[in-house]
Amino acid sequence: MHAVDAPRQPGRPALAVLGRLLIVVAVLGSAAGGVWLVARAAAPEASPTTTDIPALQVEAADVEPGSAAPVANTVAGAQGPGGRAPQPQPQRQRPTGLADWAQRTSAVIGVPARALVAYGNAELVLRDVQPGCRVSWATLAGIGRIESDHGRYGGAVLGEDGTPSKPIIGVPLNGSSGVRSISDTDGGRLDGDAVHDRAVGPMQFIPGTWARWGSDATGDGLADPQQIDDAALSAARYLCAGGRDMASADGWWAGILSYNNSVEYAQKVFGLADGYARQARAVTSG
Repeated sequence: MHAVDAPRQPGRPALAVLGRLLIVVAVLGSAAGGVWLVARAAAPEASPTTTDIPALQVEAADVEPGSAAPVANTVAGAQGPGGRAPQPQPQRQRPTGLADWAQRTSAVIGVPARALVAYGNAELVLRDVQPGCRVSWATLAGIGRIESDHGRYGGAVLGEDGTPSKPIIGVPLNGSSGVRSISDTDGGRLDGDAVHDRAVGPMQFIPGTWARWGSDATGDGLADPQQIDDAALSAARYLCAGGRDMASADGWWAGILSYNNSVEYAQKVFGLADGYARQARAVTSG
């Protein structure tokens, strides 16, 4: 029979190595915790659940789906990129005359000039790179009014940099009454919610949709759904998908219903877009 050796107690060198190993593990654990905290701090905080919407009092236009498109009106007195492929442009290099048009139009229709710059820029870019779409600033303004009151929802103030003073984040898409159920797709990076997706920014993009259509309109290297220039250009590209003609009745309704599959929603956007375009004719002729 062989005797079983008793376990040996670790000597001082082994204890020293073990101690150093424990210190390294503790440091790595602290570093990992620090990274997690930084990531959480950088994510926007999810807003409380609410049933309020910015355009609750906006009347739906009395128009049948597919029967007509809003009256045509384009950005007046501004020149687009001149036939070049779309290149992100710093805000200081906006199309010539756009800011002046926005100021004059704002005085007539009551939409903030800073928001009109974003809608007008999106129209001009798409006019240059996808002329068959014919998406109008007025349609983008109608959507912007419905979705966030042009970046001013919940008491936010739209800054000159095009970013609301606080993030605009919608209700959780958790399948409750009147709400779709969409599980989290971005780990809460854009909406601060790691359980369900929420629409974000002035044009209310779902994170999964933003991942495909998000565009950098300002040239800062970042497509940010909270920045209204980026959001408006992304919305225009989304509406123009599949070669859609947003100036035709069929194309316009198909585009808006793809944005939000609700006839009442589309009728509200129609009424706003048509009203903005008609009022802005005074700017075009003036």
